[in-house]
Amino acid sequence: MPVHVSIHDVSPAWEAEVDLALQACAAVGIKPGLLVIPNYHGAWPLDEHPAYAARLRGWQAAGHEIFLHGYYHLADAGPRSPSTTGNAAPRGLRRLWAQKVVSGGEAEFSDVDEAEARRRLDDGEAVLRRAGLQQLDGFIAPAWSMPPWMFALLRERGYRYTEDHLHVYDPKAGARRTSVVLNYASRTPARLWSSLLYCRLARPARRLWPARVAIHPADMRHAVLRREIDGLLRWAVGDAVVPARALVEA
Repeated sequence: MPVHVSIHDVSPAWEAEVDLALQACAAVGIKPGLLVIPNYHGAWPLDEHPAYAARLRGWQAAGHEIFLHGYYHLADAGPRSPSTTGNAAPRGLRRLWAQKVVSGGEAEFSDVDEAEARRRLDDGEAVLRRAGLQQLDGFIAPAWSMPPWMFALLRERGYRYTEDHLHVYDPKAGARRTSVVLNYASRTPARLWSSLLYCRLARPARRLWPARVAIHPADMRHAVLRREIDGLLRWAVGDAVVPARALVEA
């Protein structure tokens, strides 16, 4: 089955780590998709980093896909719009799961209502246009967490690709396919070693479903994860595909 490789959290905040991930991919001839954050944690606005915007343009010109990856990549960041629809932000156990279990408070689009989601999509798309990026190849929510009503918003905007923990989607076509995602977590030693074990055990699932390899910049700060990623990329190289939506069609 095909495999798609991506680098998450692309931002000037993580420039050195993203470069290391790109080098690892280039070493085996894989061209990863780049998940770009317009204003990482509200402290790294791409508008204020023209040199990095120029690098993004160069990567896109070289054939890397560009995905909008939230706006802040942080819950509780930025102003909130008053809700004008019945699609409100989650509370209680749903919020606890998204912000404390699945992520470390970074499941941005799991934590907004529809009005705020629209605003952040508008603002994020505008930032990437100002950076000179010619097109967006999809939207991927931080921590792969977003409510079901987000699919209608993405379809309205003509997005051809998105994904969550279990599936890949073409919102415009209304298509969905099961997919296994392989990624590491390094917030704590327990998460690091358990995610390493998971990725080793989950590889055979590729016989049944398309796979995704998701590299996070923080992975590159750990020698053991750099070695694991190198092995995972060699495992993927023969079946690596571009564009990502080829996974939906596989």
